[in-house]
Amino acid sequence: MDAVATAPPLRRRIRQMNATASPSPLIETLTEVNLVDLLDAIGLLRLRRTPLRRLFVPAARRFARTANEFDSRVGAQGLAQGSAWLVDRMTAGVVSAGLEQVPTQGPVMILANHPGMTDTVALFSCLAARPDLRVIASDRPFLRALPHVARQLIFLPDEPGGRMAVMRAAARHLQEGGALLTFPAGDIEPDPAVFGPQRAVASLQNWSSSYTLFARLAPQTRFVPALVSHVISADAQRHPLTLLRRTARDKEKLAAALQVALPRYHDVVARISFGQASFAGPEGAKALGATIAAQMRQLILTAPVDDRRVQALPPLRAGQARSPLRGP
Repeated sequence: MDAVATAPPLRRRIRQMNATASPSPLIETLTEVNLVDLLDAIGLLRLRRTPLRRLFVPAARRFARTANEFDSRVGAQGLAQGSAWLVDRMTAGVVSAGLEQVPTQGPVMILANHPGMTDTVALFSCLAARPDLRVIASDRPFLRALPHVARQLIFLPDEPGGRMAVMRAAARHLQEGGALLTFPAGDIEPDPAVFGPQRAVASLQNWSSSYTLFARLAPQTRFVPALVSHVISADAQRHPLTLLRRTARDKEKLAAALQVALPRYHDVVARISFGQASFAGPEGAKALGATIAAQMRQLILTAPVDDRRVQALPPLRAGQARSPLRGP
């Protein structure tokens, strides 16, 4: 009886100790990065160095702890399993189609659109058959701060002079039979389920064709297009707080921050559709680019769309928001 009676207070004390324990240096770093992003999304970046910043620290630290746990799971279980854990926390699940098109062996380059939010981890979770997956990503402090995730990335610097090194590293990975994921748009793109297929198709005009160079550098590489949709919450895009921001870009940034922070917007079910694997063939790079573009258009136009979600949302123009995960 005494043990049973004292168990709840003991558990409370343990929770209190955990709550008051000093965060690790990594969590502190992630918290600061998240705090800056949150203040920027709200339009209050000027508060960064004022006492009022403390009001936003709890939200920033909560996501920092989630990111830290995600990174730890990637280190212990691999990128796919760690990503599956994060997807489970941030969405209502993932539905994939055409996954059999992705070769389980040999060099393969996956070319995906980039609607943002959970699109990257949804992709990672689907590609468990390729534990050798590497991802081309912009060199950003948040990604650098995740040591286990960072080992899966090939960082693309902002300076053009450093991009040849990225091309060589990516080509070497393919030449060794590895899998590579890149986002040719380089920017956040419209989610066809929220902003409509026409905008998503139009965004393909901004895809870089530099991925076709790998057909020459690693001739055995197969190229697989992938469409990610249903990762943006249309309800978050309509949150009343977004009316406080003037531009479409700022409204979308704030909606994205709200989607991360509020569980009510975690009800999205991400959808990923993979196209057919293609070689460059004798026609060369130009034909490969046309083939991938045609497949992506087809994937977009045949993707399931909930008409209730595609409504009069602010226009999302390609190039409005820089993405940390992008192609060379």
